Amino acid sequence: MNLPLDLLMFAALIGCILLGFPVSFSISGVAIIFAFAGWLTGAMDISLLGALGQRVFGVLTNTVLIAIPLFVFMGVVLEKSQIAEELLETMGRLFGGLRGGLGLSVVIVGAMLAASTGIVGATVIAMGLIALPTMLRSGYNPKLASGIVCTSGTLGQIIPPSTLLIILSDVMSNSYQQAQYAQGKFTIETISVGQVFAGALLPGLLLVSIYIIYILARAWLIPTDAPAAASLAENPSRSEIFTAIVPPILLIIAVLGAILGGVATPTEAASVGAIGALLMAGHRSGGHVRLILSGAAALFLLGIAAGIAPVRLQRNDLEFGDLLLGGAYTVLAIVGVAAICVALLRAWRTGILLPAITQTMTVTSMIFATILTASIFSLVFIGLGGEDRVAGILQHMPGGPQGALLFCMALIFVLGFFLDFVEITVILLPLITPVLILMGHDPFWLAILIAINLQTSFLTPPFGFSLFYLRGAAPPEITTGQIYAGVAPFIGLQVLGMIVIWVFPSIANWLPAVLY
Repeated sequence: MNLPLDLLMFAALIGCILLGFPVSFSISGVAIIFAFAGWLTGAMDISLLGALGQRVFGVLTNTVLIAIPLFVFMGVVLEKSQIAEELLETMGRLFGGLRGGLGLSVVIVGAMLAASTGIVGATVIAMGLIALPTMLRSGYNPKLASGIVCTSGTLGQIIPPSTLLIILSDVMSNSYQQAQYAQGKFTIETISVGQVFAGALLPGLLLVSIYIIYILARAWLIPTDAPAAASLAENPSRSEIFTAIVPPILLIIAVLGAILGGVATPTEAASVGAIGALLMAGHRSGGHVRLILSGAAALFLLGIAAGIAPVRLQRNDLEFGDLLLGGAYTVLAIVGVAAICVALLRAWRTGILLPAITQTMTVTSMIFATILTASIFSLVFIGLGGEDRVAGILQHMPGGPQGALLFCMALIFVLGFFLDFVEITVILLPLITPVLILMGHDPFWLAILIAINLQTSFLTPPFGFSLFYLRGAAPPEITTGQIYAGVAPFIGLQVLGMIVIWVFPSIANWLPAVLY
């Protein structure tokens, strides 16, 4: 009787992570041990590991994944330059006089930071340090305040741009192609990051709306849980609102507008976002404000004009108008580069640049280490027959395609209690999503459902990352039990959001169909 090494392998991985071993070493170590166990028992051909080099090379040459460090850098710079802090303070003063208004402002700021940074940790910590004490001083229920901060911070995983959506789009694209090959199709369609971003935008706003409705309803039903903040009733001036809100909105429009409008690829838009965040940091630190603003305007004009009327100066048949246009583009580029250099110098002198680069490298290394080691794990898992076992389980699931999808969503939800979203995305999803697509589920709709489910993993104890982030940033009077109790209703709201999108798939499919 052959041992189910594939199932034991998955159980061993969860056990190693629960014991506290580093994730990447756990993934690769378990894979190597079970590869040799499979070879010794005759359950696996060890020569299959020869494909590992090709898999690693494919990850390292994947241009889509280049967007990850750029988006991370953009988010870290915005957090280090205290732009998020200014935005939180302004929105708190704007809505503070309303019952539940502080919670409302935290959700709105969380959505704006999600659309401009996509970094959960930075958002939760920033709001935990700034908004949470303010809500507590205003008389908010500590459980409700903790839940609002934790949940608003996770919006960076569903509202684009998001590292989760970038990784998920790559996995879903491969699964979609694999499903089409299995159907005998030779004209293969793919799924782009832009399509997944477009599909996630309306569901993300739906979740924001659900949170806001819940907070306002709870404030109306239980006034003592979310009272109006009398100390913040003084509204900010128009100039303060403009200074705090307009720059992040312009950055959001520049990044998402370029992607959804088809003007730039996600990687190119990520570089725009990184430069935009750097210029905003330089402007906020007071370094040659006119030059930085002029440089930002010059780069914006250069991007628009070069897209409408490109000039290739290396050609030998250029007319005078082309040379004149090329000269104008050169001047705009010089002004833009000068502004970037000034912003870099200011970021270095104010102590923003070095920590931002260090944190970007740390986060990026963690993500790519998990992706690379997951390639080893999935290769061994397939070699042990795990892929066929998973397909057989899903195909024989009661309820047909809907039952199989319900089982997979429940499995992802439960694994979210113990595993990180990257681990679930790169280890589990390649095994189940091709089968689900073959069963007839729409890949875009499926991707958004899974993304919201994975977002919930940041909130589910005991290993929800948002819980850890807030525990480190919260005041001493906030207990871990209050944080856990505070996120419980919002986990239910996440499930409600998934049910709404399940029942009305057009919420996820409409925008990609219109734009693409």
